[in-house]
Amino acid sequence: MTRQLSLRPDPGGAVPRTAMVMAAGLGKRMRPLTITRPKPLVEVRGRPLIDHVFDRLRAAGIARVIVNVHYLADSLEAHLRRTWPDMEIIISDEREQLLETGGGLVKAKPLMGEGPVLVVNGDSLWIDGPVDTIRLLAARWDPAAMDALLLMVPFARANNLGGAGDFRLAPDGRIVGRRRAGTVAPFAFVGVQILNPAIITGAPEGPFSTNLFWDRAIAAGRAYGQVHQGLWFEIGTPAAVTRTEAMLLDA
Repeated sequence: MTRQLSLRPDPGGAVPRTAMVMAAGLGKRMRPLTITRPKPLVEVRGRPLIDHVFDRLRAAGIARVIVNVHYLADSLEAHLRRTWPDMEIIISDEREQLLETGGGLVKAKPLMGEGPVLVVNGDSLWIDGPVDTIRLLAARWDPAAMDALLLMVPFARANNLGGAGDFRLAPDGRIVGRRRAGTVAPFAFVGVQILNPAIITGAPEGPFSTNLFWDRAIAAGRAYGQVHQGLWFEIGTPAAVTRTEAMLLDA
């Protein structure tokens, strides 16, 4: 089921006309903060995570936003209505079944319209570098060569992130592979990407990961990375919230 909350015209220009904010997750690692609220409403520096994302979308000139919802969806929808009445917000409703990132994209694809779509995790928190990050990503987008353009940070600058990184990049930014077993990949995905909706096809029913689409684009040589020039923080646990707020005091 899809419900449209308000209508505004799409912006033009190089920045994608539509964004999708992935906000349907359960936020289990963020408990107890997510016992009574969805993870995108967990606050960092006094504001919900999803509001930090919407700040960036508005600054980049994006006014049409798809948001997928599942856990405590009513509270998230109510917040969006109350806080962002000037944005066109379209709900992709996953209340009946949580579809993970790939399945969420499949369900929302009919809402995306023409042209590339900016996809942002609802818990992504970043500080711009010398220029607006979304505009930088859009300027790098080349539809003739790309199906996916992922924003990344060097693993050494991935604040709060555990694990061992995600991807390896060629000098021209093309993604040449994932982290090999027993190694550390030099770049980590930060939850912001531009996708060609045409690659959202041939998918299984039900929940699955966006990795399916990424792997196809990598194999075809049509997946690229853009290195983030500012700060980024992985907000996955209550401790990460505390650490991030402390680091931002010095930023």
